[in-house]
Formats: sequence, C-alpha cells, structure tokens
Amino acid sequence: MSDARELIERYLAAWNEKDPAARRAAVDDLWTEDAAYVDPLVVAEGRDAIDATIAAVQAQFPDFVFRLAGDVDAHHHLARFTWELGPEDGEAVVVGFDVAEFSQDGRLGKVHGFLDKVPA
Repeated sequence: MSDARELIERYLAAWNEKDPAARRAAVDDLWTEDAAYVDPLVVAEGRDAIDATIAAVQAQFPDFVFRLAGDVDAHHHLARFTWELGPEDGEAVVVGFDVAEFSQDGRLGKVHGFLDKVPA
C-alpha cells in the first residue's frame, strides 16, 4: 500500500522536523484534530500534545533522526512499521514498532508505539 508508506514516511519526517512552525504544520496536516499518540512513556492526546511530545524527544536526542526500518505492512485502516532513532549515519540507539490507525480522510487518528530497544 504505497499510500500508507507515503503517510508513514511523512509521519517520520515530522518527527525529524526541527523548525517548530514547519513541524506544527506537518502535525496539523498529518493528524486528525482528536488524534492520539501512545507509547510506554507518554500519552499525547490532541495535536498540541503530539507536537509537544515530538519537541521533547528532539530535545532529548538533538542530533538523532528517525528512519523507517523495513517495510510498512498495511491493510484497511491500519499500518504497522518499525522505526529507528540514532545518529544520521550511525547505529540506532532506540528501535520501536508502531501501529497507526488511519481516519476516513486518510490522516492519522491514533498511533500506538512500542519500544523494542532503549538506552540503559
């Protein structure tokens, strides 16, 4: 499903966007108004909270980038994918697995994150 892959690539690009205004525009474009992001460390409900979560992760890992690690597996209104976070040209420090739920209009409604590898 190329549409799902393209949306997930845009999702990861938003996590990498350092300019606050551009990041917020990406969040507003990608996510529904009542969207939610949940992982073991955070519950972010709504676009403001999602944007703040991305900013906090960037502050914690300022020189790292998110990248897709493998294919996006999608059907109906769901997609699952593995991502990595680490130096641009280096080994991933954090690895996770997300399941995204798409809304009727093709935007992100919910993302459920799981952390497979985290720093000690």
